[in-house]
Amino acid sequence: MKSWGFYILAAIGFVIYGAAMDVGRDDSGAIVDGGNVDAFNVQMGDCFNDAGTFDDQITSVPGVPCSEPHDNETFAVIDLSIDDYPADGNMYQLAYDACMVHFEGFVGREYKTSVLEIATMYPSAESWEQDDREVICAVFDVNAKQLVGSAAGSGL
Repeated sequence: MKSWGFYILAAIGFVIYGAAMDVGRDDSGAIVDGGNVDAFNVQMGDCFNDAGTFDDQITSVPGVPCSEPHDNETFAVIDLSIDDYPADGNMYQLAYDACMVHFEGFVGREYKTSVLEIATMYPSAESWEQDDREVICAVFDVNAKQLVGSAAGSGL
């Protein structure tokens, strides 16, 4: 019986640790305390840093308040309205094109003349089978400079 108690305490510890590592948001939903943002909970306006290496499966990103230096800012969250996952591997292009529609309206500058680039997070074939249709659109500086403040209407 003693060993069950250890596992129960360990599980409770992991839950508390995970909750302590999540971002803090204010009443408007803006990030006010840095921490992890689950990929399914990223919101428009969220600022976050690169998660180290981007592999095929991003489960969370390190969210930070936009007033602090950050690598990326979410400018759109889009649900795709297509029936089938692209068999030819063109999900990246589909996501990029969907994000491009929202770029100029967010940044306040034409994409071609902007110093900002588009990063996308989109469903994998596996998550598509679980009804994941969400594309997350973020901007980052092409010169690898961190952004401070929101890129919204910045004209960058």
